[in-house]
Order: sequence, then C-alpha cells, then structure tokens
Amino acid sequence: MSQALTDPRYIFIGGAAGPVAMPLNRANRHGVVAGATGTGKTVTLQILAQSFSDAGVPVFAADVKGDLSGIGAAIVANDKLTARAEGMGLTLVPQAAPVMFWDLYGRSGHPVRTTISEMGPMLLSRLMDLNDTQEGVMMIAFHMADEEGLLLSDLEDLQAILRYMAENAAAVSSDYGRVSPASVAAIQRRLLELEMAGAEQFFGEPALRLEDLMRTTPEGKGYVNILAADQLISNPRLYSTFLLWLLSELFEDLPEVGDQEKPRLVFFFDEAHLLFRDAPKALLEKIEQVVRLIRSKGVGVYFVTQNPADIPDSVLNQLGNRIQHALRAYTPAEQKGVRAAAQSFRPNPAFDTQETITQMGVGEALVSVLDDKGAPTMVARTKIRPPASRMGPLTASERQEVLAQSPVWGVYDQEIDRQSAAEILAQRAERKLADEQKAEVEKERETTTRKRRTSSRRSNRQGLAETMAKSAIRAIGSRLGREIVRGILGSLKR
Repeated sequence: MSQALTDPRYIFIGGAAGPVAMPLNRANRHGVVAGATGTGKTVTLQILAQSFSDAGVPVFAADVKGDLSGIGAAIVANDKLTARAEGMGLTLVPQAAPVMFWDLYGRSGHPVRTTISEMGPMLLSRLMDLNDTQEGVMMIAFHMADEEGLLLSDLEDLQAILRYMAENAAAVSSDYGRVSPASVAAIQRRLLELEMAGAEQFFGEPALRLEDLMRTTPEGKGYVNILAADQLISNPRLYSTFLLWLLSELFEDLPEVGDQEKPRLVFFFDEAHLLFRDAPKALLEKIEQVVRLIRSKGVGVYFVTQNPADIPDSVLNQLGNRIQHALRAYTPAEQKGVRAAAQSFRPNPAFDTQETITQMGVGEALVSVLDDKGAPTMVARTKIRPPASRMGPLTASERQEVLAQSPVWGVYDQEIDRQSAAEILAQRAERKLADEQKAEVEKERETTTRKRRTSSRRSNRQGLAETMAKSAIRAIGSRLGREIVRGILGSLKR
C-alpha cells in the first residue's frame, strides 16, 4: 500500500516493498495475529494497540505474559531500533500510551467484577462445565430469581437459591420441571471448586461499567485497558469465559452505528484457542453470532493465537485483517496447519506463501488487510515496525504510579454488599420459621387452655363426690370410733 506513514486514516504496521497499513475504517472487520511462540506476536499486538490509541480508539487487551504492560512507558531507543525505523521511512518517537490496568483478582489492577445475574446461566454453566441436565437446573434457578425479583450478585446468592430449590424440590419441580437434589448437589460442588479457584472475587459489586473501558484522554487518545492475565491464565476456563462475557456485554449494550471512520473499541483476545477448546456447539454458534454482528456496533475483535487452525472456520472466515508470524512445521499436524494458514491469504506471485511462513525471522510477518473497498490485499512479507513504547513489563512501582493516576481510581476498589438473593431468602426463611414457631406456640396455648377447661370440669365433679365421700367416711369413722372407745372403756369399766 502506498499511503503516507503519518496518514491518520491508517494504522502503519510495517514495511515490505512499501508501507503496509490498515485502513481505520476497516478495522472493525476483525482480525487475527498468529504465530509460534517467540516470533513477535506480543510486540505486534503492542504496536496495533498503541496505534489505535493514538487514533483515539480505546483498546482492551489481555496481558498473558505480563510484557504488554510496557506500553505504559516510552521505549528507550537504541541504534538497532532506530535503524529499523529509518529503513521503513519512519521516525521513531518514544512515547507511552495512556493505560488502565485491570485484574480479576484485584492485585495488579482495578478489580473487575460482574454479578451472577449479568453473567447468565449459559456462560456460568460453561464456566462450571455442567452437563445438559445441570444446565437445565441452572436455567430454572435464574428464571426463579427473575420472577421473584432476586438479584444474584455473588456465589453466595447462587448457593442460597440452590438451597431453596433443594429444600422445596417438590414444589419447584411441579412448577418448572423436575429438579433433583442430586443435580443441585453437583452444581453446589462445582461452585465450591470455583470459590477455591478464586472466582468468588470476580462475582459481586460494583460491577464493571462498559463506559469505563471506552474512555479517551483530554488530548483525544484512547485508553489501553490491560487485563492482568498472568495468573488468570492458570484457570483457562475462567479466563475465556470472562472475555466472552465481556464481548457479549458489548454486543448487548452498544447501539448499532454501522461503518464509521474508526472503531469505537478494539478488543484483543490473546490465547484465543482457549475460547474454542471444548466449547459446546450451542456456545460456538453464539460466539460466531457475536463476532459476525458486533462489528455493526463499532467494535473490532482481534484473536491472538499460535495457529489460525485454532479458530473454527465459521469464525476465521469473518476475520478480514490477518498478520501471520512464522510457524514451525516439524510434524504432519503442523505441516497441515501451515498449508491451511497459507491458503487463507490472497497469493503474491513474488514468493511462495507456504514456504515463507516457515522461513520468516522474529519481527517478520505475512500481512493482508482489507483495503478501502473492503477487499483483501495481496499478502506481503513485512518487517513489523518497532514500537514507540517499552518492550517488556513495567516495574511494580511504575504500575502503582499508573494506577494512582487512573481516572477510575477508587471506583471499583471497595466491594459493595447490598441486599440480594442470599439476604432476602434468609429473611424469608427467618419469617417463615418465626411464623411456624408462633403457630406452634398458639397451638400449644390452645391445647393447654382446652386441657385446663377439661380439667376444671372434671375437678368440680370430682370435688363434690370427694366431699360427700369424705363426710361419709368421717361419719362412719366417728361412730366406729365411739363404739371402739366405748367397748374398750366398757371392758375396762367392767
């Protein structure tokens, strides 16, 4: 492409026979950055993220290895980097990008939370790897909560409504379909596993507001939102489910805007193979739908993975902008992956695409983007431009300094525990218990009163009889007593 390097309508990626750049108005047509470990994917992601930021486009990206945080500091240019930039006709100007750090565990960034209600039963079932029957029970739990107006804020709320379902299984089964205690118990065990994995910190309030991910600076640069995922990646199901939830929330909440001069937000999904691994068909269809339609909301989605074959064809076909770093082809499976990657590009007669994929060095890539008319450009063997920000992580003190200057400092750091399902159900249970105890007391009181009345009548009847009997006994005793005395005295007298 022959666009000027400084043209604000393009993202400059690197140099081949000439500049290789991506039109901003086609950036919402999604993309993929692929390549083997150590070939330069993270630096490419960093260059794209900072270029979008410079163009006023907010970015969200997961930092799996911790290296991406360096985008928040200017690069210290050396002779090699300067020469590489000059070879592309580019003047390397060191600069940092405006950054906000996020962390599901709240350790290396602002805490990220959402409520159980917002997560929804489908994603939550996937997170816990539930079977169809258990997912059906989860659907009923959410439906009951909606009907009762119960907010499912955190895992405690979900446990509370599951206990309620187990204790009232007959009534719930009658209204919604069979709910077995065994299925409820299985879900509760999975919830316990989630808690032990630290997921309980993710569920709660204040929930993340999407508008905080779409901020720009007063100078008009887009914030680069970096999710600390170096620890999160050890729980790949939570990692992928969170990012899919965030993508779904953007899809649901953002209005239709159609094609614009530039995206409203660009979303980078690193380690993208985790999203599709073991995903059921229904979820894959959901992902395909979201990716296909979210571009009309002004959001571009870029998957970062080792091999494009990690992404299902139904999704891969929708990724118009492609940057392919080197792949290795030692095994038959790897060779098949190289062929598939080569066939996804528009051929360039100047070189053999399949052969070139295995020969490129670090910092090189095959690049094909959509042109101004939406057609894929011919693949170009490209030297990726050097970044303007640091290649490598920020120090702990540098990260804290960035956090202290964040526009959302203090907004999410204190957890809120407002009245939700657990508290409401507990209050209902207490009222029910109090009513039962009151009824029991009333019943005992009535029983005692009846006994007293019965005892009183019986006592009255018994009192009259006893009085008559005692009088008769006294009379008899008196006569007998006199007779005995007389007899004795009489004998004595005699």
